[in-house]
Amino acid sequence: MNSGKIVAIITGTVSIFLAIAYLILVQLLDIRGETIPGSNFNNKQISIHEVVNNKINNCEVLNAKGIIV
Repeated sequence: MNSGKIVAIITGTVSIFLAIAYLILVQLLDIRGETIPGSNFNNKQISIHEVVNNKINNCEVLNAKGIIV
């Protein structure tokens, strides 16, 4: 056999192995069932914008409250 056929056989074998491994992995992940959503700060949705505004408005800059325009 020439080297081209050997490379084709090796890559085909690797491809089939990866396909079977992928199918097994998908089946194992599917067996676990539905995912449960994570908590979101005790059901309070906090945005970055609110946190930044709260921090800026509550700090004192030269004895005056910070103001966001």
